[in-house]
Amino acid sequence: MSAPQPAGAVGPGGERADLLQTLDKHRGFLRFTVRDLTDEQAARRTTASELCLGGLIKHVAGTEAGWMRFVVGGADAMASEPVDWEGQFRMAEGETLAGLLAGYEQVAAATDALVASLPDLDLAHPLPAAPWFEPGAVWSVRRVLLHIIAETAQHAGHADIIRESLDGARTMG
Repeated sequence: MSAPQPAGAVGPGGERADLLQTLDKHRGFLRFTVRDLTDEQAARRTTASELCLGGLIKHVAGTEAGWMRFVVGGADAMASEPVDWEGQFRMAEGETLAGLLAGYEQVAAATDALVASLPDLDLAHPLPAAPWFEPGAVWSVRRVLLHIIAETAQHAGHADIIRESLDGARTMG
């Protein structure tokens, strides 16, 4: 049996590894939900919302990438890439599910590498000014990772509902 690692340590049992493993588990649920779909199926809306499965993959990848820019450079870095607030939840003409999944894999690998390289999960920046953030709030890398985990898990649940409405397949159960 190995000795326990200190909080924030990289490797099995460390906080950093626990956070990344939890995030990867929810990424896996989301990826599993879109298994064996055509591009047409991935682009189809099956509920009253604007959400489609390919759009959820695109949104989660873009959100994770944006938060990693925040981790590195704060609110200004997060805002350095424009967000298509309406189009991020839909597959655009020419987008494929395979392409969206490949992009998501690149974002995930970059996130994992960045988090592994950071000296401290307590590194923090003030949040951007937005109606959904408390004015003056500051988030650490740890808080950002918890947010990305929650966001990914929430959208994996949305994806499961959309997939079940599409063809009856479910991620769990």
